[in-house]
Amino acid sequence: MALFSRRKNSDRPAAPEVPDEGGVADAVAPPVEPASDPAASVGISLSTFQGVGASQPPAPAPDPRPQARTVPAEAPAPNESLPGVYDNVLLRDALAALPDPPTPTTLMNVARQLLQGHLYLRVKGDARVLLAEGRGLPLAVTRRGEKQHVLVYSSGTALQASVTADGDTDTSAMAQPVLTVLRHVLDGPYEGIVIDPSSGSARAVLPKPLLQRAVDEAHAALTIKTLLASPRTDETAPAIAAALTEAPLWIAVRRTEEGGPVGIAESRTADGDRYLEVFSHPLEVLSLGRGDQALPVTADQLGKALAADTGLTGVIVDPGGPWIRVPRAELTALLADASS
Repeated sequence: MALFSRRKNSDRPAAPEVPDEGGVADAVAPPVEPASDPAASVGISLSTFQGVGASQPPAPAPDPRPQARTVPAEAPAPNESLPGVYDNVLLRDALAALPDPPTPTTLMNVARQLLQGHLYLRVKGDARVLLAEGRGLPLAVTRRGEKQHVLVYSSGTALQASVTADGDTDTSAMAQPVLTVLRHVLDGPYEGIVIDPSSGSARAVLPKPLLQRAVDEAHAALTIKTLLASPRTDETAPAIAAALTEAPLWIAVRRTEEGGPVGIAESRTADGDRYLEVFSHPLEVLSLGRGDQALPVTADQLGKALAADTGLTGVIVDPGGPWIRVPRAELTALLADASS
């Protein structure tokens, strides 16, 4: 399977040998079928997500929604729950926050946090030897009849929980970029993924249709999400501002009443500063659970909206967190494009 190539030594997520998942072949049911285990079989309604990208009424009006930021602006610090195994901390924490049983909105939150960083895969045998020999990598999967889900992991703790659960030590683990994993799943005979299958309620089943839409709507380089997930520096805001000129973007809109105007979501600080809410992916909108619809916008449209309303202080990107406020002074490229 050439898709999973040898990683450079400079790539941070390293993976020691870890046992395989063979002992949980029937533990997780496909999410599209009813089963007795709610954490393994929660169905995700895709009706809203499938509507993303549909044409919307033109020129929606601003919709100020004052609310305190209840989530941290920055991602948690990098963590190795096992030596050499760097956790995907945002995905790990989203899974830990799942109620039992999870709701569609909380699973959307897991899906949005999936779109950055890396995932761990369990491979039968030594992945390094198999790659060196040019052989395929037999991934750990869970089966229900003819249907298969690929098992993926957010952290060393989740890997170790699966080792403890099945006792199979004749395997190894490898880290891969999340889009590489998802595209492999989508190209293969799989129904989706199971994340952290032996972690109790802190696990999730994401079906193939949701993964397909998530990948289809994602930026190829996941630039904005990657910047937001990284430690902040003085260069973060300018880098985000630059990414806003080329990455796909969405805003949150809502019709306040039947036949009424469509409002655009914005946030206000305690000091009265107004920030237009901008999102790197429609899942970022849906996971807030506010009933908003994600409306795609171009950089030119965003720049014109900022130019037309001088009362806007700037934009807030991905308010669900990690988030960042980018002031108008940093958005000169957007404003310049709008005026050209």
